[in-house]
Amino acid sequence: MPDFKDIIGHEEIISHLQNAIRLNKISHAYIFDGEEGAGKNLLAKTFAQTLQCEKGDVSPCGSCHSCRQAVNGSQPDIIYVRHEKPGSIGVEDIREQVCGDIQIRPYNSPYKIYLIDEAEKMTVQAQNALLKTIEEPPAYGVLLLLTANSAGFLPTILSRCVTLKLHPVKDSLIRAYLMEQLRVPDYQADVCTAFARGNVGKARMLAMSEHFGELKDHALHLVRHMNDMELWEITEAIRKVAEYRADINDYLDLLALWYRDVLLFKATRQVDGLIFSDEINYISLQAVKTSYEGLERIIEALEKAKTRLKANVDFELAMELLLLTIKEN
Repeated sequence: MPDFKDIIGHEEIISHLQNAIRLNKISHAYIFDGEEGAGKNLLAKTFAQTLQCEKGDVSPCGSCHSCRQAVNGSQPDIIYVRHEKPGSIGVEDIREQVCGDIQIRPYNSPYKIYLIDEAEKMTVQAQNALLKTIEEPPAYGVLLLLTANSAGFLPTILSRCVTLKLHPVKDSLIRAYLMEQLRVPDYQADVCTAFARGNVGKARMLAMSEHFGELKDHALHLVRHMNDMELWEITEAIRKVAEYRADINDYLDLLALWYRDVLLFKATRQVDGLIFSDEINYISLQAVKTSYEGLERIIEALEKAKTRLKANVDFELAMELLLLTIKEN
């Protein structure tokens, strides 16, 4: 488990947590609010490890008995709340694992810390049960609620917790992380960084994913050769795109990034700033052949395709309208 200094971005949250430790002003309840992959688990676990660290500093030492246990997931006073039902966290889960257990003093640590992942899945009854503990916690109790949607909490829960909202991480930091730590080539790092939109976990997943690589390769093959395709080839292309139906938004986003590059190069004649800079030959060719108005129509068509699919328009019809628009422009 890394130190705070090894976490990419989220400087304000890290500063807040370390100041709370330094000043001995630890809240009894925190909400870490961020999308999947944003880093809330990493922040919460590092915070919990630091609070229990035997060295008592603002970062975990990583070498004491407590830190070694935390890394192995066996620290008895860092409790991960589990739930049997995948869709919800029930009142019995909270009563048994938190409300009842927190009355027992820590085994050998200054705090007893509870991490509740996907906390937005708590039922109203579960939240009300947890509220009683938040309102009257023992001095050693700390609750860490991890969520992708804090709006799912009762107002009474929100008002009694310190909410830490995770914001997108700068692209420059993510790109540097992919290239320096994961040894991802620059052209791949550019695509993954642009696609992740400030989410380090998603950028890492994309960089390591063979499936995303296949998705990207197919999307790029399509846009490279669209202008030369016959109608029957477009029909075949639609059938192939249907294989990626589960990831269609990612597929459409890749197409949008491509045409954004074409538009940018047409306007600036500069390679710097292009996501697909390694495809400059194809991009420059399309920039010459396609007008500004045509590129705007293609980008609008991509957004329309997303809207149609959300509205449950027939998949093949939506793709046919999109690909014909791309070919006509």
